[in-house]
Formats: sequence, C-alpha cells, structure tokens
Amino acid sequence: MQQPDPHHTIPGNLAPHIPANVYQRAQATGQPVVIVVNDTNPTGFPWRRVLIPFAIAGAVVAGGWGLAAALCWLMDVAAHTATAIAGAVAGPLGVGGITLKLAQSKNK
Repeated sequence: MQQPDPHHTIPGNLAPHIPANVYQRAQATGQPVVIVVNDTNPTGFPWRRVLIPFAIAGAVVAGGWGLAAALCWLMDVAAHTATAIAGAVAGPLGVGGITLKLAQSKNK
C-alpha cells in the first residue's frame, strides 16, 4: 500500500500513521478504527500574530527616540563644555601643538 503524499492531502481526512497490523486487523474483523485528533487551535482572533510586529515596531521607535535624546544631551554637554572653556580661558587654547584663539584680546 502506497502512502499518500502529505503535501497534497488535507489534514484530518487520512491517517497515514496507523500501523499496518492495526489496519489489517480492522479490515479483517470489521472492527472500527478510532482516530483521535488533538486539535489545539485556539478559537478567536490570533492576537499574537498581530501584537509581535507592533511590539517590534514600538521597540524600534523607542530606541530611535532614545538615540535622538542621547545625541541632544551629548550636544548640550559639548556646548556647555565649550562655553566653560571659552569663559575660563580668555586667550589662546593649545592642544597637541594646535592653538585656537577663542576670544580676541582687548589690547591690539
């Protein structure tokens, strides 16, 4: 007996997993074969299929806002640092051989 192709059969119509000896005994004696199908498909709308993409999109949006907030904070700290340095050093500022003149002196 040839087994049916599982890709072209509708689940529930055929049971190719019945052992051959059980099938032959049922055919010979006329005894019915009971097939129990454990159907675990939930009833109602599959919320998980919808909520997972929204959760991923929400995480991406929250991460984007967090990145924007972190960049704004970093720029704010850099601006305050530059202002503090310019206020404290009213002359040339040299780092590694490069000198920057932050403010002009009043004596020309």
